[in-house]
Amino acid sequence: MNLFKYTKGDIVIWTVVLLLSLLSILVVYSSVVALAYHYKDGDTGSYLRKHIFIVGSGIFLMYLIHKVKYSYFSRISQIAIFLAAPLLLYTLLKGVSSGEASRWLAIPGTSLTFQTSDFAKLALITYVARMLNLKQDVIKDFKKAFLPIVIPIIIICGLIFPANFSTAALLFLTCLVLMFVGRINLKHLLILIGSGIVFGALLIITIFNFPTLIKRGETWKARIENFRSGDSETNFQSEQAKIAIATGRYIGKGPGNSTQRNFLPQASSDFIFAIVIEEWGLVSAIIIVFLYVILLFRGVRIANKSEKTFGSLLAIGLTFSLVFQAMINMAVAVNLFPVTGQPLPLVSMGGTSIWFTSISIGIILSVSREIENPKQVTATVETA
Repeated sequence: MNLFKYTKGDIVIWTVVLLLSLLSILVVYSSVVALAYHYKDGDTGSYLRKHIFIVGSGIFLMYLIHKVKYSYFSRISQIAIFLAAPLLLYTLLKGVSSGEASRWLAIPGTSLTFQTSDFAKLALITYVARMLNLKQDVIKDFKKAFLPIVIPIIIICGLIFPANFSTAALLFLTCLVLMFVGRINLKHLLILIGSGIVFGALLIITIFNFPTLIKRGETWKARIENFRSGDSETNFQSEQAKIAIATGRYIGKGPGNSTQRNFLPQASSDFIFAIVIEEWGLVSAIIIVFLYVILLFRGVRIANKSEKTFGSLLAIGLTFSLVFQAMINMAVAVNLFPVTGQPLPLVSMGGTSIWFTSISIGIILSVSREIENPKQVTATVETA
């Protein structure tokens, strides 16, 4: 039976998605044991069923989206970007909190929560790709091109920043890559990068000297200090992740045999990469990294082969966003980076985050359809 009989687009990306999704189901089922005993009287099956539903519906969403001509997303982004800002603002004021961060909106009638920054990321990347495409004739002009593109970036990243610094920083970095690829004047781009560095320096000075001035300043300060000191008592999550990685060795303890899942607070989400290594070994970690590298390579290949600027920029932006997030998650798990709270795309347990990841990959696959059938989409793309 040919699994790809009814799909279009890049078959390698489809393969990567299916492999990571299968791994996700196996590892999440193992890593939720502590959660199940704490909240569900040991019923791990409820978590498994929910995760299978979310992963399965995510793949179905990906299938539906990849059937849509990608040029339609250019027009949709105009609406999405104007919805993103008020949604983010409402989330900051009235959202569901975790610790000190208000990141979610509850979906009425369900047990699911909707992380508005996921929607905002997709909306902003698509909108920036659209604007870069439309402004190519004046792309070097500060007022006509740079300002109309950078203002939405600052607004959206600024609204994400108070509750989720790492997501705001990754989104800003992705937009920088997009603007560089989209031929924004290098001088203007350097000014933006310089401004970002100055802002980052001022932020660090503020949180270390006046941490209470910023809502999550004390949390950010603690994470940086814990990472720098390496003290096991104050760096509990990273220490447990390192134990999981060290005891996994080359071939792992075997599926379902993790010990550290009982100690890691975010074993099924933020630190799932450590559980993968503990159960499946270092070899599995190398394979996972390789799969994300393949995703990056195929995304860049699709961008290079796309005949339309919007399609190229869309593929580059969404691919880099997903791969950046994956690399940060894995870097945190192996203690190369302070704790950030970024899930591992397509692997970590999640709700709407998996769906938005699936939509992003569906759009990339939609762009790749142009390479297979360029005549089929040309007429529509030209109207974007």
